[in-house]
This record gives sequence, structure tokens and C-alpha cells, in this order.
Amino acid sequence: MDTAPTVSWLEKLIPQAWHDSLTLFVALTAACAALLYLLRPEARKSTLRSLLAAAVALVVINLGPQGDQAVAEWIKQVAIIVLGLALIRLWAMMLMRLFLPLLRLHPPRILEDILLVLGCVGWGLVLLRLAGLDLSHIVTTSAVITGVLAFSMQDTLGNILAGLSLQLDNSVEVGDWIKSGELSGRVVEINWRATLVETRNWETVVIPNSQLMKGQFAILGKHQGGPLQWRRWVWFNINWDTLPNQIITVVERSLREAQLPGVALSPEPNCILMGFENGYSKYAVRYWLTDLAADDLTDSVVRTHIDAALRRHNLKMSSPHYNVLTIKDNEKYMEARMKKHLEERVQALRKVELLTSLNDEEMVVLADQLKFTPFVTGDIIMHQGAVAHWLYIMLSGEVEVWVNLPDGSRKLVDVLEGGNFFGEMGLMTGEARSGTVIARSNVECLRLDKESFQSILSSRKELAEAISSILAERLAERTRKLPQDWQEGHGSPQRAELVDKIRRFFGLAKH
Repeated sequence: MDTAPTVSWLEKLIPQAWHDSLTLFVALTAACAALLYLLRPEARKSTLRSLLAAAVALVVINLGPQGDQAVAEWIKQVAIIVLGLALIRLWAMMLMRLFLPLLRLHPPRILEDILLVLGCVGWGLVLLRLAGLDLSHIVTTSAVITGVLAFSMQDTLGNILAGLSLQLDNSVEVGDWIKSGELSGRVVEINWRATLVETRNWETVVIPNSQLMKGQFAILGKHQGGPLQWRRWVWFNINWDTLPNQIITVVERSLREAQLPGVALSPEPNCILMGFENGYSKYAVRYWLTDLAADDLTDSVVRTHIDAALRRHNLKMSSPHYNVLTIKDNEKYMEARMKKHLEERVQALRKVELLTSLNDEEMVVLADQLKFTPFVTGDIIMHQGAVAHWLYIMLSGEVEVWVNLPDGSRKLVDVLEGGNFFGEMGLMTGEARSGTVIARSNVECLRLDKESFQSILSSRKELAEAISSILAERLAERTRKLPQDWQEGHGSPQRAELVDKIRRFFGLAKH
């Protein structure tokens, strides 16, 4: 015998809610929704739409439509459905965006979407049960339905699971800057279906979650335990005429002193030589960008400062070029350039105390034969005990002079700066180097060889005596800087002895 279906507790509860406390419940919901509206600006549109739908549905339910009874009942049932959906939407937003954040819990946005879907499905089942449908029939066929739905919605389910994975393992968070292929932008939302990326052109690109999970993407500027900073490269070219050390020093000093907006102070910007191309050297400035939205703008500011710094030092950027000297303007240019370089070298020679006895013509002859020799920090310019027949004239930089002592230790005996010279004994007498010279910074030198000095001494043999006096004074001063026990075994040679050594070394006959 068939038995009448039992009335469940839910069927008793729902009518009671409609008749006794629905208005109070909606009022409480409206109050909480008002807080959500005030505290969460990004949820205002959704909150207003849901409140409006709930208000209209509540009016229809309480007042009741007029006219045909069947139509009125149908409209009322639709209003009940809309009211339930609106309340579920509001409470899902209030739970995830208002109540849990107050407890310092920040669940992923996709959980709100899943909660909303589950709430709507549950509300649909409640309505079906109230309509008299036996839910046990749905349960018995749920396996078949689930299989069909899973097959037909595999892409959707894949996006949902991918979105959950992205947020639960913190692979990507809202606010991160990502780069995937040619796309680069800031993540503004991760929902159940896709990730929304806002580009710097204010374009919102929708990327399916499954595509992010299957593909490769980079999170820009995200460093474990560090601030949000992204390294940028700015390239420029300079011709071969300028020393790389000079370019690097000028550019790095300019960028450090400028303290440009958007450029991190730590790590500091640095300039590096990246290679040699056809007629120019290729450089790059690497700096750390703090505002990832202003990448091109900050690159432009950095380029502007690089150009200004180079122009202040009479350095110009270059491009691939070929030197074809076929017209008189080129000949005049090269002649003026060589004349300028010769004058600079003559001025450097005049600062060398050893060469003060030379006249202007002899200075020009020597200047034309000087060889430009640059060194970088840490280079060993001379080794103690090595034999080399040349002298170095320092244009810029600093060098350290070290002496190896008999006990195996080393002593720093002098630090020389631009305008000084060293290696005079090797040039004038051929003696082995008495100390080791190391570049303390980037150093620019001019090198004077024995062959260049030979013709001048051969024509003016009296120069040997004048030079020997200066050598004797410099050797005595250098010896005084050594330890006392070292001085006793290494006395400075006398002037007459130095004259003989110079004459023998250059093959000069006595007169």
C-alpha cells in the first residue's frame, strides 16, 4: 500500500521563514550589504544589482500581483526564486569579502564563485523538493548525470580546477605582474573560468585558467623576501675611440647621482660592456624598476640621462659605420684630431721631471712616439725583478707601488696619482724593476720606449748628466721609504755611477 510522503523539517522551516521572519532577514541582509558597499568599492555594482533584485522580488511577494490567479501565482513563484538567488549572492559576497577579511582571512576569489554555485544548486534542490519532487530519484540517476555533465563540461571543469590550483598554491595572486608569450600585464582578477590581466595599454585580456596551468608564464619583479623590482636593460653604442672604463664610470656616476623616479637605489644601476660590433662598442645599463607600470617611461628617462652624461664629457653615441676617407673634409678632420692628441701628449711630457731639459722640438718628437696604454683596476703594470725598457707617464687614476722584502713580506711604499711617472730606471739604465706596480683604479698611461729616446740622447749627450741628477734624487727618496735594514743593503747609486750606466745602456761615448 502506498504511503503518503513524509513532510521533512526543511518543508516546515521554509514556510515558517516566509511568513514570520522573511522581512527581518532581508533587513539584516540589507544592513550587512550596506557595510559591504561602503568598505569594498570593487563590490558595489554587484551589491546594488543584488539588492535591487531582492527588493523587487520582496515587493512582489508581499503585495502579490493582481489579475488572473494562475498568472499571479506563477509570478510569485518566480519572485521567490529571484529573491533566493539574490540573497545567496549577497551572503556569498558578504562572507568572502566582509566577514572573513575582518578575521584576517583572505580566501581566493574563486572560492566565492564555487560557494555561489553550490548555494544556487542547493536553492534549486530546495525549490524542487517544495514542489513535490522526490529528490531520491535524482540521487539514483546522479551517476549518469555526473558522467554526462563531466564529459560535456570538461573544459569548464578544467578551468575551475586550474583556477583553484593557481590560487591555493599562490602561483599567481591578484596584483602580480605576469608575462606569457607576448602578453605582459597585471593580474586584476582570478575567477572560476579565467584570469583577467590588465595590460599597460589598459586592455583587459581574458586567459582561461587551464591555459595558464598548461603553459609557461613569468611573474615579473617577484623576488623571495625582497621588494617588487624588475631588472630592465637599456642599450646604447659608443665608437671604439673611447675607453670602456671611461664610459662605464661616466654613466654609472650620472645615474647614481640623479636618483631617478622609478629606479631602485639598491641594487644600484650598473653599466656593462656587452660586445664589439662593426665600428662601435655595445653597452647596456641595467637598473631595477620599482613601478612596473612605467617601464617604457622609465627606460626613456634613463636613456635621456645617459645621453646627457655622455654629451657633458664630449662623448657621442654611435651606430654601425665605415671609415671611408676620400674627401678633404675628412683629411682636415683627421689632421686636426692628430694635432690635438699631439698637444695633449706634449703637455703630459712637460710634467715629467726627468724630461725638463728637453726643448720644444724634442718634446714633439717624443710625443709623436708615445704609446697609449690603459689598465683596469687590479692590473699588474710592472713586476718586481722584470726587465722592461720603458717608462710610464700617468694621465689619470691611481697605482700602488709594492716591494717584496727579504723576509718574504710585502710593503706598500707609495701610491701614485695622475701626473706622476714610474719605470725610469728601466728606461734609462736597463735595470730590472725594483718594485711591483698595481692599478688601484682604472689607469690611463703613456709609454715611452728606449728606442724613442735613443735618437735624442745620441744628438745631445749632455742630457745624460742632467737626467742622472734627477734619477739620483728620486732613488734616494724612494730608498728612504723602505725599512731601515733594507736601506743598509740597498744604497742609492751616486750621480757619476748613474751617468756611466746611462751611457753604457744607450751606447754613448764619453766626451
